[in-house]
Amino acid sequence: MSVAGKYECVTRSPMGDQTSILTVDVDGSSFSGSNSGPMGNMEITGGTVDGNTISWSSNITVPMPMQLDCTATIDGDALTGTVTAGMFGSFPMTGKRID
Repeated sequence: MSVAGKYECVTRSPMGDQTSILTVDVDGSSFSGSNSGPMGNMEITGGTVDGNTISWSSNITVPMPMQLDCTATIDGDALTGTVTAGMFGSFPMTGKRID
């Protein structure tokens, strides 16, 4: 099963649960897409695919400018991973395929 699709995600951050829709458009061993939520739309940069594991970076501006580094494993329709926010550490992310 391809990791391509849309996932409804929740990241557990110090600011509370952050919900988003992660879009993964696969092209071989790389992918593009976005992660859109109440705080805005983050374009994915440097997306890679290794089997059922995806890794990417996104830049945010709210609540402050920062690069987020993310890794997730997709098992069927379930997504589990981490979001690393620089000096703020890493936070768990879970999700489910919606498309």
